[in-house]
Amino acid sequence: MSDQLPGNTSLPSNKEEIGKLIALAPSNKKYTVEDFFKKPEQTAYQISPTGTHLSYKEPYQRRQNIFVRSLGSNSEAVQLTFETERDISGYMWKGEKRIIYIKDSGGDENFSLFAVDSDGKNLLELTPYENVRIQIIDSLYDDPDHLIIGMNKNNPQLFEPYRIHIHTGEIVQLAKNENPMEAISDWMTDHQGRLRIATRVQDGTNSVLMYRDHEDEEFKDILTTNFKESVNPLFFDFEQDHLVYVSSNLGRDKNVIIQFDLHQGKETGDIIFEHELVDVNSMSYSRLRKVPTSINYATDKKQTHFLDPQREQLQINLESKLSGLEVALISATRDESMYIVRTYSDRTLGTFYLYDVHQDQLEKIADVSPWLDEADMAPMHPIQYQARDGVTIHGYLTLPAQYEAGSKIPIVINPHGGPWARNQWGYNPELQLLASQGYGVLQMNFRGSVGYGRKFWELSFKQWGATMQDDITDGVQWLIQEGYADPDRVAIYGGSYGGYATLAGITFTPDLYACAIDYVGVSNLFTFMKTVPPYWKPYLDMMYEMVGHPERDHDQMAAGSPALHIDRITTPLLVVQGANDPRVNIDESDQIVEALRARNVDVPYLVKYNEGHGFGNEENQFEFYKTMCGFLAKYLGA
Repeated sequence: MSDQLPGNTSLPSNKEEIGKLIALAPSNKKYTVEDFFKKPEQTAYQISPTGTHLSYKEPYQRRQNIFVRSLGSNSEAVQLTFETERDISGYMWKGEKRIIYIKDSGGDENFSLFAVDSDGKNLLELTPYENVRIQIIDSLYDDPDHLIIGMNKNNPQLFEPYRIHIHTGEIVQLAKNENPMEAISDWMTDHQGRLRIATRVQDGTNSVLMYRDHEDEEFKDILTTNFKESVNPLFFDFEQDHLVYVSSNLGRDKNVIIQFDLHQGKETGDIIFEHELVDVNSMSYSRLRKVPTSINYATDKKQTHFLDPQREQLQINLESKLSGLEVALISATRDESMYIVRTYSDRTLGTFYLYDVHQDQLEKIADVSPWLDEADMAPMHPIQYQARDGVTIHGYLTLPAQYEAGSKIPIVINPHGGPWARNQWGYNPELQLLASQGYGVLQMNFRGSVGYGRKFWELSFKQWGATMQDDITDGVQWLIQEGYADPDRVAIYGGSYGGYATLAGITFTPDLYACAIDYVGVSNLFTFMKTVPPYWKPYLDMMYEMVGHPERDHDQMAAGSPALHIDRITTPLLVVQGANDPRVNIDESDQIVEALRARNVDVPYLVKYNEGHGFGNEENQFEFYKTMCGFLAKYLGA
């Protein structure tokens, strides 16, 4: 069979079939799809550097835009942006008078950078370049006029660092990145905003850490590792600027926090923190006091190890006032006297508060989704089971809030995307929607999920559709054996790699699932590897090791490509795709739909031409999730 099926990137949605499915969605529930997926009334709060203003995102014509209001006054908020096509993706204060934000177009992920004054004046697009993607390298906290960004302006495969003036848009290139075969993947500055560290790819699969003492020097290679090993610089030491804190798995299975001597090119001192079960990748510090403060990691839930008594006491104070919820610091003034605090749990998006450290005073700002009652939401239960080869798989089981112990219910299996990511504990509107409809949901961190060490990650290499899929299948069997699942009413739904796992599930275990929903999923490993974004291409050799090489691993990749085994698919399937998806080309969905239609199988196909790798606009989300609910009701009941 040919590796390349004829693609057609303009297959339309079959609107009539989608409309019929939406009509089947249960309407007698307390909460609607809109309740779970409408934009928060106010979210993403930040405080200005001197504490005079609060900023936040709020819907304007159904899109999240930026607003600012004075702190401690009754003055009306000022709307800074008026986007109607797409949400503002992210923003930050830059000094006391200017705000920086990014947005893309139609989900293409070519993020552009904008700046606007805090009174709404002097709006400027700082990077007005077509088909160029920007990254923030350093916000230059102590420089009121500049940022350091990365842009693939000169070569779509390569990002180069620039210092950009936030009032004029003037840019100065700081270093070159010209060779895709020796691509620099990361740039890092010190606490003074000087470009001191870079990491490049060598020979396709090696990673080279480079360093210089001064910006007028050339970078020197100080450490070469295989890409399976990682030494990830986090931030420089505050006293000795040839030392850097890193998350490293050199010579070990799990990442730990340790210092690294850039002059000697090796780890130095004792391990600062490690965990026997999971990787430790994150560390925070106080800009004001110039000390490391805490280390964050995730087991079943997010955990914190404190290094600094002052930061630990702050957490104790906040948790005593906000008991029963997770408490996170979101934003702070320069003098660290005021913080934006957010609460959350697995059953609520929580609340924003303003905390005055000196007064020990907590003031409520806004609930994120006050129309949802936490008591009605379903808890996420951490679980684990054994795969058929003895590997332990961790995950989460969400059961309807009214679940009666011992009852067998319809279940949705929900593998995550990535696949080199992981499920986390916390509020998820998809889980809550499905639970409200009477479905249980199992999310598993199958082999290859990150955070569980190098060995667990490497177990996934070249195992798409094989042992990675077995972990998902074994999760279904575990649910049946434990008495949760009605074996005749199990569905599978996932996005991105989860969409691939959905297609693999109904291709290679067709009797296991009553129906399936593929959301922006890979269907053909050969065409997927040919259509990755240009900025992924310097890392294709790594992808070949992790997924498979089209020539050397031809048979294995063909065996794992659902689009090449279309005759095996008999399970009812819903396919959903964004036309502008830069990661999983629309042809991946078109292939499956076109091939099934050629066999006279009517596949409901929902395409949105103003979306990319997942739907962001709420009207598209509403249509998708209503279609999902109708589709599940048709084949699973509730």
